[in-house]
Amino acid sequence: MNPSQSALLDDTIESLSASKRVQRRAAIASVIGTTIEWYDFFIYGTAAALVFPSLFFSYGGSDGLMESFATIFVGFLSRPLGGALFGHLGDRVGRKSTLVATLTLMGVATVLVGCLPTEKVVGPAAGWLLIGLRFLQGIGVGGEWGGAVLLSMESHHGKRRSFMASLPNVGVPLGLVISVLVWSACSHLAGSALLENGWRLPFIASAVLLMFGLLIRVGVPETRDFIEANRSADRTKSPLGEAIRTEWRAILLSALIRPGEQAAFYTLTTFAVLYGSKHLALGRDLMLNAVLIAALVACFALPFFGYVADRIGRRRTYMSAAICMMLFAFPYFALLNTRLPLAVIGGTVFVMVIHAALYGSQAAYIAESFPAHIRYSGASLGYQGASIIAGGPAPLVSLWLFQTFHSGYAVAAYLAAMSLVSICASFFLGRPKPAAVPDGLRTNV
Repeated sequence: MNPSQSALLDDTIESLSASKRVQRRAAIASVIGTTIEWYDFFIYGTAAALVFPSLFFSYGGSDGLMESFATIFVGFLSRPLGGALFGHLGDRVGRKSTLVATLTLMGVATVLVGCLPTEKVVGPAAGWLLIGLRFLQGIGVGGEWGGAVLLSMESHHGKRRSFMASLPNVGVPLGLVISVLVWSACSHLAGSALLENGWRLPFIASAVLLMFGLLIRVGVPETRDFIEANRSADRTKSPLGEAIRTEWRAILLSALIRPGEQAAFYTLTTFAVLYGSKHLALGRDLMLNAVLIAALVACFALPFFGYVADRIGRRRTYMSAAICMMLFAFPYFALLNTRLPLAVIGGTVFVMVIHAALYGSQAAYIAESFPAHIRYSGASLGYQGASIIAGGPAPLVSLWLFQTFHSGYAVAAYLAAMSLVSICASFFLGRPKPAAVPDGLRTNV
C-alpha cells in the first residue's frame, strides 16, 4: 500500500469513527430527553388522581375528581399545537435547536406546577393556573416526538434507520417506570406530608433532570438530512403550510394508523388498573406492578421491533402487530377475569409487547412517509393528531363502555375496532422505503 492509499484509508476510518460517535450521541440525547419529557407528563397524571382533586378542585362541594382528570385531557388537546409549532421550527431552524426548546418548555412548566399555590391560598384561580401549565406541557411533549425520532434516525444513513428511530420511543415506558417509582417513594411520606408539600417533590426534581438533558442535547450536532435539505432547492419558507397542502393524505393516514396502538396503551395504563383493582378486587398494587413490569419489558422490546422492521419492512411489522392486538384484546380481558396474579401480569406484559411492536416500527414508518424538508412538520402533525382521536379519549371511552355494558369485553371490542382502523390505514399509507439517501427516499407501494 503506497502512502496516498494509506492516508486515504486512515481518513476513511477516522470519518467512520466520527460518524458512529455522532450516531451514539444523537441516540443518547434523544432517549434521555424523551425520557425526561415523558416523566414530566406521567407524574402529572398520577398527581391528578392522588392529590390534585383536593388541592385544586374541591370548591363548591365537589370531590374534584372529574375536574382533575379533565385537566389530563387538556394536555392531549394541546399536543397537536405543539407538533405544528415545533414541527415548523424544526424544518426551518433545525432538529437540535427545536428539541432544546421543547425540553426547556416541558421542564419549566413541570417545575412551575410544583411551585403553584393551592386552592386554599388563591381560590379557584389555582385550578386555572394548573390548567394553563398542563396546556404548556402538552405543547412541549407535542413537539418532542418528531424531533427526537428525526435526530436519531437522520444521524444514521445505513440499514438500521428503523432501529435508530425506535430508540427515542424507549423514553415513554422508561419515563413511566421512573414516574411510578418516584410516586411510590413519595407515597410513603408520613401522615399528611404528601398533601401538604410532599406532592411538589416529583415536579421540582424535574429541574435537575432538565439541566442534565439540556447539557446532553446542546452538544449534539445537527442532522445531515436537515443540513442537505436546507441547502436544496426544495427548501421552503413555510414547511408547515407545504406539509398540509402537499402531504395532507400522509398526515391523515399517519394519524389513522395509530388508534390501535394509542387505545391499547392508555387503556392498559389507566382503565385496566381501575378495572382490575375495583371491579375484580385484585388490589391496586398488583395492577400497578403488572404495568411496571410490562413497561420494563417494553424498554427492550421497542428497539427489538425497530430492528425487525429494518429486516422485514415497516408496514409488514406494523400490520402484523395490529392484527395481533386485534386478536388478543378479548383473551387479555379473559386473563384479567381469572384473577390469577400470574395470568394478570402475563396478559399485561403480552399486550405491552404487542404495543412495542406497533410503537417500535411506527417511528420510521411515519417519518419516512415525508420528504426531509417538511418531515418534522408532517410527521409531528400526523403523530400528534392521533392524541385527540385515540389517545386522549381512550380511558374515557373504555370507562363509558364498561359502565354501559358492565363487561370488560365491551372494552375489548373497542380495542379490536381501533386495531382494525390501524390495519386499514396502514394498507392505504403504503410501504415507505428505508432511506438510503440523505433526503429520505420514500415510496407508497
